[in-house]
Formats: sequence, C-alpha cells, structure tokens
Amino acid sequence: MEQFNASQDRIEVVAEHQGNYDDLHAKVQAAFAAGNAPAVTDLEIASTGVFARSGMLQELTGFADRDKEKVKLDDFIPGLMGNAYVDGKLYGLPFMRSTPIMYKNATMLKEAGLDPEGPKTWDELEQYARVLKEHGKTAMTMPVDIWFYEALVAQSGGTVLSEDGKSAAFQSPEGVAPVEFWQRLAKEGLLKIPVGDEAGATADKDWANQLSAFKFGSTAGVSGSLEIAKGNGFELAASFMPANKSYGVPTGGCQLVMTSKLSDEEKEAAWEFIMFMTSTENTIYQHKHVGYLPTRLTAIESEELKTHFKEFPQYKVAVDQLEYARPRPMENAYPEVTKMMKEAIEKAILDPNANPQEIMNEAAEKANKLLAK
Repeated sequence: MEQFNASQDRIEVVAEHQGNYDDLHAKVQAAFAAGNAPAVTDLEIASTGVFARSGMLQELTGFADRDKEKVKLDDFIPGLMGNAYVDGKLYGLPFMRSTPIMYKNATMLKEAGLDPEGPKTWDELEQYARVLKEHGKTAMTMPVDIWFYEALVAQSGGTVLSEDGKSAAFQSPEGVAPVEFWQRLAKEGLLKIPVGDEAGATADKDWANQLSAFKFGSTAGVSGSLEIAKGNGFELAASFMPANKSYGVPTGGCQLVMTSKLSDEEKEAAWEFIMFMTSTENTIYQHKHVGYLPTRLTAIESEELKTHFKEFPQYKVAVDQLEYARPRPMENAYPEVTKMMKEAIEKAILDPNANPQEIMNEAAEKANKLLAK
C-alpha cells in the first residue's frame, strides 16, 4: 500500500485493520449501511456471493475488459478464479489466497522410525498415529474446522452442497466418511480434537511444543511455522493433506473487491489500486514473506520464485496442491450452514457412541430449510 502511494501522486490509500474475517465483514456491512463504506476491501472468498447479490459490490467485468492488457485475467491461476465470479460476473481479484496443507515435525517422525515424506493417505495417517502413540506422542491435534472438513469431503470424492447449491450433500457417504474417520481415531486416542473457541490455538500450541507431529494449517502460516521449528530445534516438512480416494482441498483466503455507490473518480482510483495490489511483483512479495499462494502464473514461472522454492520447498507444497483445489461454496446461506456442520461434527466427536450418519442427516435437514429459501 505504501508502495502504491509512493508510485503516483493522484491517489492516496489509507489502510484500516478490522480484525478477523467475521469482524471485517460486519464492519464493512455497517459502514455500507451508514453510507461510508471503504472503496476497496478484502473479502473472504465464500462470502463474496452474499455481498455481491446484496448489491454491496461493484461488478468488475467492464474494468477488466477495458484494461485486459494490463490486468491479464488469464494470468491468474485458474484454480483461484472460481470464487472471483458470482452468477457469471466478475466481482473480485485473487489477493491473499491459501489452501490448507499438512505441517510435519520431520525430526519427531524420524525419531519414531517413520518416513517424513508420509503420510500420503488416510490409512497411512492412521498407521503413523499408532506408531507415534507407542512413542508417547499424538499424531495430530486438530480443531473441527469446516475448511479442513471440506478438504476431507473432496478427498472422498464428494461435495458439501449439491451442484446447484440448493441442498446439503454433506450427509452423503462422502460427507460422513471424514466424521467417522475423525470419531474413530479420536476414540482410540490417535487424534486429539479439542472443541470450543481455543481449539485452533491448542492445535498450534501442541504442534509448536512437539506434543503432536502434524497440524493442518493455511499455507499462509509457512513463514511463521518455519520460525517456530527453528526456535524449538526441529525440522519442518510440509506436504499435501493426505488423500482418501484422491487428493483434494478447498482454496481459501480473500480477494480484493470494490464497493458499490462510489463516484466515477473513486471507482477509477479503486480499480487502479486493485490492479496494483494483485500484480505479479506484489504476489511474489506476499508469497515469499508470508506464504500466501502466488496468484499469478508469471509469478510461479519467475526465476525469483524458482530460486525461493529450491531453498524453501515448504512454500511450493500449496502451489503444487492447487492441481486438486476447488472453490468454496458461495450460497448466501453457507456461512450459517457451516455453523450447523461444525456443531454436528463436534457432537459426533464428543460422544464416541453417536452415529455420524444420523447426526449429519439431522444437520442436513436444518441446512436444507436455509438453502431452499
């Protein structure tokens, strides 16, 4: 942003940090209602549909067509563009994008006689977990995060919603398989699944303190995780999330969008800023210093990133995994539906005798009422 302000003298951008995605979305909605919405904002990809359909976003198709030589839409990695369009119209450009990957304590695995290249499948993860348990370690501490759940459903060959988005599909065998897997491993003490607000923090802490060998996390955590591993004296390896029928992950993170109700002058300034922030140079910088995915093909093909990947292969994992990536659902009701799915999965984990199929059926019935509206 400072670079953008320094690059020209016509437009000044002022940044305001608004907390996590939920906080940000609530504040943007309130500001829009009050008539003082920011011209440009980050928007979590699964929420783009709600914002676009409610009239809060400026459609970008016209700008992108006019400046096609400059913006080069076909240079964005195809797997990241699925959430940029709502009902066939362009509303955002990929910005801080991510996929979940598997972080591994390679030192702990070697000490237990396990190959740090694995586990590559759910079965192997279970085998590794049994060996680690014998060595007094937990394979993984994992919160019930719907992003991770979406990945395991994709790995099983399913989707969480029907193709038209009008009904739940997470009660299908592919949607129930991850819940059965997690419940069984948690029951046997092979997987630690904390619940509640601190679950994510607990998973990070257990991994940092070498109590658990693995954690699922955003590729945006690569830089921080390398620092933790270095500080705590262990070697960090990273890999795809293990496959079931196949590999599979949702993409995540945010895109840059323009709010509606701007003057023509403000729209032009906002568009110029969005193009600048999503350029090849800026996505390379973000990737190297944080870990967010490089969003452009020219970035991946650059000598700068090729050299970077050789030195730090952990950063390349998410890029390679994009071959198996899919967009997140963008139905208006999806944020509410995710809460229902999370509650259902936690219920199955907390009661080892509960029937995952019945629990997911109940949640799907409730979800269908919302999705059908």
